[in-house]
Amino acid sequence: MTATVGTPPDTDAVRAPERSASSLVDAVFRAREISIAGALVLLVLGTWLANPRFLSDQGVKDLLLNASILVLLAVGQSAVVVTRNIDLSVGSVVGLSAFACGKFVAGTDHGVLTVMLLGVAIGVVCGLVSGALVSFGKVPALVVTLGMLYIIQGVDYWWAQGEQISAADVPGAVLGLGSGSVLGVPYLPLIAVALLAATAYYLRSYRSGRELYAIGSSPEAARLAGIPIRRRVLAAYAFSGAVAGFAGALWLARFGTVVADNAHGWELTVVSAVVVGGVAITGGTGTVWGAALGALLLTTIGSALVVLKVDAFWQGAITGALLLLAISVDRIVNLRVTAALRKRSARHVHGA
Repeated sequence: MTATVGTPPDTDAVRAPERSASSLVDAVFRAREISIAGALVLLVLGTWLANPRFLSDQGVKDLLLNASILVLLAVGQSAVVVTRNIDLSVGSVVGLSAFACGKFVAGTDHGVLTVMLLGVAIGVVCGLVSGALVSFGKVPALVVTLGMLYIIQGVDYWWAQGEQISAADVPGAVLGLGSGSVLGVPYLPLIAVALLAATAYYLRSYRSGRELYAIGSSPEAARLAGIPIRRRVLAAYAFSGAVAGFAGALWLARFGTVVADNAHGWELTVVSAVVVGGVAITGGTGTVWGAALGALLLTTIGSALVVLKVDAFWQGAITGALLLLAISVDRIVNLRVTAALRKRSARHVHGA
């Protein structure tokens, strides 16, 4: 009897389509981010030509400061959206955290670190509640986070009773965080960039970070691969809440005066920034760098409209149009990428 020994499959050939697919998707979203950066540059240049004061030293500082908090929230929201979920409570968490931190430090000499930790703790609690209901309770994320939005707002209004924390009651060290700078660059943008870079590195370099994308791409495949979906989704919501709480503390440092409805309505702006920045609302794709660019673009649009003396109504209209355009582009890109991957896979099978 003659035994026939089969030729072992070529590992490199088997993995080639996977590498090719990954390269194609990466190229698509790099192009998306480059296009957003290009639109941002054109917007800034156009506004500067219309009004040179737009890029004055103070104008640039104001632009960076205004974008910092939205960038932070976009980073936290991205971690949730890539898992095919959403967090509509971030704006209300910012408001609650800002007022709570203001109430805590009013008339005292508490340091910056204490205020920041308090803000983060409040955000983590809110994020864990939402995440537990979504991941373990199986309640749709839209329902949970919309409910949390109203609950947190109600608690905030009940607690504040119309009270306002003024900058005169906030310690100078806390206010210094919002107004200080290093070599002319304000602290807040530096903090936002540091968190952005750390989050991007984690999502790309750590297994638990990459698993968030796997969950968003295909929850069923992620489950079969042994990924702890519930824990990962819970962690994503806790992170989003922590960032929102931290942003609330920075809001206090930035503005000094806080009331119960700070950041009211920001949740939709944050989602718009994330989606415009290329993070697919259906999950699984996009980067925090793109989300940050989306946040910077929306903030710049708002500042440009003010400089050009355009009615503020158009800011909302433009934001809505960009959101619809981004979702449409995501759908078209996903269809084309899927078709391209199928063709490449078919060619590989026929050529094998």
